[in-house]
Amino acid sequence: MGTIKSEIKTSGKGLMKNRNCEVIIKPSRGGNIRIFSKGSEVPFNVSIDNLYSTDHCVTLCSKEHRTLLGDYKYKVMLCEHFVAACAICGIDSIDVYLSEVEMPIFDGSSKVWVDLFKNAGIEDVNKDLYTVSEPVYYLNGKTSLVILPDKELRITYGVNYDHPDLTRCWVTMDNNNLEEIIEARTFGFYKDLKKYQMLGFAKGVTIDNTVGLKDIGYTTELRSEQEPIKHKILDLIGDLYLAGVSPLNLRAQILVKEAGHAVHTKVAQILKNKLVKI
Repeated sequence: MGTIKSEIKTSGKGLMKNRNCEVIIKPSRGGNIRIFSKGSEVPFNVSIDNLYSTDHCVTLCSKEHRTLLGDYKYKVMLCEHFVAACAICGIDSIDVYLSEVEMPIFDGSSKVWVDLFKNAGIEDVNKDLYTVSEPVYYLNGKTSLVILPDKELRITYGVNYDHPDLTRCWVTMDNNNLEEIIEARTFGFYKDLKKYQMLGFAKGVTIDNTVGLKDIGYTTELRSEQEPIKHKILDLIGDLYLAGVSPLNLRAQILVKEAGHAVHTKVAQILKNKLVKI
């Protein structure tokens, strides 16, 4: 069970609501990543079974606490970058306490979370390897996500955005660019920012935590070539980890074209029942 050696305390603003969230992360031997949402003394596990929404970001919830109107009282938004950092660091056993209902965005990537975990120390990482018992796939029009058994992990992600640098482009993750994946920031079309903010979202967007796609170029200098596509791979890592196994422990070829959180998590639900230990 991968956990941290010492407690972590940090805080930061949320991307959607721009509220400050204080976070305490404690080592655990329980064998789960457990989240204590704002106001709740009962945790819920980071799991595809506790997925609440993929609108704008990944939101997890406690399905044991339903309101009289049928909604879920305790939820946590923007989990994907945090969960991706857990997957990358091999962490599967910690308790996370939040003062708000949204994880901090930090710099828009998983880098701060990964650095916090490494500075706290990581121990007892589970190095078991897995593959899939048969091909796992989702196909719907232009969107596809396929997971095939293989001798090594390879993730290739394709996008086709209305942007001169991101039209029919593909990026493959390998051992040489994992750090670029970790530090790849979230992104969006700059022209849509005011619309989303009027709807109550993206209130915490800044030039430091989000890459804005302009008609030509970006609102900030990229950290690496095709950074937005690398962020899509980062999101995928976090979303597939909800199936219970870090994608970095998979021996499979993962091919993705024009997908997002909704498709990632649909496949995670299928993947959960197709995993086999090597």
